[in-house]
Amino acid sequence: QVQLVESGGGLVQPGGSLRLSCAASGSRFRINAGGWYRQAPGKQRELVAAVTSGGTTNYADPVKGRFTISRDNAKNTVYLEMNSLKPEDTAVYVCNAGGRYSDYGSFYSYWGQGTQVTVSS
Repeated sequence: QVQLVESGGGLVQPGGSLRLSCAASGSRFRINAGGWYRQAPGKQRELVAAVTSGGTTNYADPVKGRFTISRDNAKNTVYLEMNSLKPEDTAVYVCNAGGRYSDYGSFYSYWGQGTQVTVSS
């Protein structure tokens, strides 16, 4: 079983920046696609950003131009760089990573435990 370890959340003032990390550890699982979701109190979980195995990225409209998703194959990690943060970005951010245990093996998808991001002055 893969464990996705998330880090980088916290409290930041409006206009500030944070970088979230999602690393797969403890197995031969190799991430080749990933996404970040967020869920604010009283709201449904929504997709914030995703990166495909081919490197194509897509973003939710509210974060376009402010957030950047990336993947580091060597570190087996997916990142979410968040700039110009707004109070409405406050939520629990959850990583979803997909990949394989071997080059031609089946594709699996796992969820992280979530990390709190709070944007407040």
